[in-house]
Amino acid sequence: MNTESGEVNDWMLSSEDRASQIVSLVNEQGFQSIEALSARFGVSTQTIRRDVNALCDKGLCRRRHGGIDLLPDGENVAYLARRVLNQEAKAAIARCVAALVPEGASLFFGIGTTPEQCAHALADRTRLRVMTNNLNVAAALVRNTSCEITIAGGRLRNLDNDVVAGEAHTFFSHYHVDIGIFGVGGVAEDGSLLDFSPDEVHMRQQLVKHCRQRFLVLDHTKFGRAATVRGGHITEVSHVFTDQPVPDAIADMLQQAHVHLSTANGDSPVSLTPL
Repeated sequence: MNTESGEVNDWMLSSEDRASQIVSLVNEQGFQSIEALSARFGVSTQTIRRDVNALCDKGLCRRRHGGIDLLPDGENVAYLARRVLNQEAKAAIARCVAALVPEGASLFFGIGTTPEQCAHALADRTRLRVMTNNLNVAAALVRNTSCEITIAGGRLRNLDNDVVAGEAHTFFSHYHVDIGIFGVGGVAEDGSLLDFSPDEVHMRQQLVKHCRQRFLVLDHTKFGRAATVRGGHITEVSHVFTDQPVPDAIADMLQQAHVHLSTANGDSPVSLTPL
């Protein structure tokens, strides 16, 4: 990269790396034109159009005349596409979480890609007892024969590989565990927690109600992100794990509520009360 101009040479990036940077630009700045992206990455407009078409086909962004833009407010990105968004940040968050989970802990895992990354980070931890409605979490842990896994029953959401409706509504209420690990669709400026359906909110609130420690895991793009269904508040959790400094107003709320905050940028996690 030319550190003075900020432009990226074509030979320095693979198509996957370029696509990942395009998604990050759209998430941070909104609409990006084909011409601007072509100039930024030093590739032809035809190459950028191929990148844009692939990203939109995967449900990561939407096409607009002359460029690429965010998905409409209230619409979530497809799960397989979300897996590649901010992947390094989510993995760093997961390592931060794993440092605070002891051997033999009992755990709830909620839906989403960051809780899934946390499961991968804990895949070698022994004697975990896990209850989850996220089949991706179960798949990440199932090869560990010392891990006991209980899965919520009900109708599977095919594209998300999770269960959030019907008989699953009471799943978490049957247990009381050491730590609940969960994400959200977004966090409003006033600290309200947001998701994309009433079922998702119901399952998250049931999870939070029945665990001793509540670990909210989310990357920086969730702050200020639009989602349609409100439920819960960020000050009701025990510990927030993210990858970049949170907005000042949120930081003040967390401090006043005595909620621990860890950023996965090299900062040491804050010690919790022993389980």
